Amino acid sequence: MCVGIKARVSDVENGMAVIDNSGVRRKISSELIEDLAPGDYVMVHAGIAIARVTGDDSEEASEVMEAL
Repeated sequence: MCVGIKARVSDVENGMAVIDNSGVRRKISSELIEDLAPGDYVMVHAGIAIARVTGDDSEEASEVMEAL
């Protein structure tokens, strides 16, 4: 089973993004997501932003992670 985490994008530059997940900041690849901007939420797996997370998806992701 693979688990991704939901994180907020703090900064984007040259195909890389800085994300914040509950105060923990990491630099990840953002090359798979077009037009990513600070304030967006993404699903991150293995150091790569794999999908943009929106409203309902964001709440569902939070509920799933709390259940784990």
